[in-house]
Amino acid sequence: MTPHLDSTNSQNINLDSTEVGISNLPNQRYKIVSDQGGIFNLMVCGESGVGKSTFINTLFQTTLEPLDPHKYRNGPIKKTVHIDIIRAILKEKNFKLRLNIIDTPGFADNINNNKSWQPIIEFIDEQHESYMRQEQQPLRDIKFDLRIHAVLYFIRPTGHSLKPIDIETMKRISTRANLIPIIAKSDTLTKNELIKFKNRIRQIIETQQIRIFTPPLEYDGDLNPKQNTNTPNELGEDNQDSKAPNTSDVNAAAIEHARQLIESMPFAIISSENQFQTEDGRNIIGRKYPWGVVEVENDEHCDFRKLRSLLLRTNLLDLILNTEELHYEAYRKLKLEKKENGDENGSDEMSKYKRTISNNPKFKEEEIALKKYFTEQVKAEEQRFRQWEQNIVNERVRLNADLEDIQKKVGKLEDQIKALQLKKR
Repeated sequence: MTPHLDSTNSQNINLDSTEVGISNLPNQRYKIVSDQGGIFNLMVCGESGVGKSTFINTLFQTTLEPLDPHKYRNGPIKKTVHIDIIRAILKEKNFKLRLNIIDTPGFADNINNNKSWQPIIEFIDEQHESYMRQEQQPLRDIKFDLRIHAVLYFIRPTGHSLKPIDIETMKRISTRANLIPIIAKSDTLTKNELIKFKNRIRQIIETQQIRIFTPPLEYDGDLNPKQNTNTPNELGEDNQDSKAPNTSDVNAAAIEHARQLIESMPFAIISSENQFQTEDGRNIIGRKYPWGVVEVENDEHCDFRKLRSLLLRTNLLDLILNTEELHYEAYRKLKLEKKENGDENGSDEMSKYKRTISNNPKFKEEEIALKKYFTEQVKAEEQRFRQWEQNIVNERVRLNADLEDIQKKVGKLEDQIKALQLKKR
């Protein structure tokens, strides 16, 4: 007997006794996602020499960006920030992830770093704008998505406080993307120094109202417990218990892990691509010093595993959804509201373009160079005009002198003609 369907009132009908197949929808979705793969756009931002390239290679356990120790030693210092994009396809257990690493070489490398964050902010906005325009096209089968899902901001381990450029850059990035602050090369600080440094950074973040990404502490009560069966747990270890935990245990563990991640922010990390063998025969990745070995994947030494868990293992989907539902929607809403207020004629785009030209340090340098070139050309033309004017004056004087000579000769000839005429008479 088929159930009666009321077109006006929705009802919750339990079909456990007679399965019709709607419970297989998550499996169908899983197959679609597995076939399509995923996209993850990660931006790394920070001063040169803080270990961004080494961290990326350590995080994905492969050489995505070759290390060049003479990269910044022999070459000239870049006067402006430019964007480098490293593309890779990572495969793990038949799942394919298209990875885009966006690097920002030249950031904060000069004495005058005024508005050096501008190219970074513009790049993030441009990706939102590009994706929004693609959505407005008639054919939307293929869309190129470079919207930034996470920004890792590397903080130099000074042990004192944040620089003004760090504060200003993080404030501007946090309104456009998921910001994750990182203390680079934390092995250069003692344990007490690191704790004090973290507390100072937390105080500044709270005082300056910088929004950083935090994993959600609320989980749906309908979470399927089978999802965590025979899969790595939050920190990457394999579950020893073959039995699936109940929903409440899964939620409690996820919330506790999220709390641990939040308490560890900003993450203090150590990066290395060197492997060593310990005295007990373990092969580890770390850095070797005269006093011992620092392990990258040891929670007592650094927060690398926690950061990797946040980025890849437990909160990758949260980063992507947060970008889609919060940052992109906020940008899209702002653009549509401006259009509704009568900016369809392009005045807003023109004003934004003018602000971009006036604020971007790269354009400012080009403007100064063009002004200098224009001034030099004007001076050269003025000098050439003065030379032409002098030549004309000299030519006029010469022609006047020649004219006087000719007039004198003509006068003499006229006198001779008169004399000859008198003789004939």
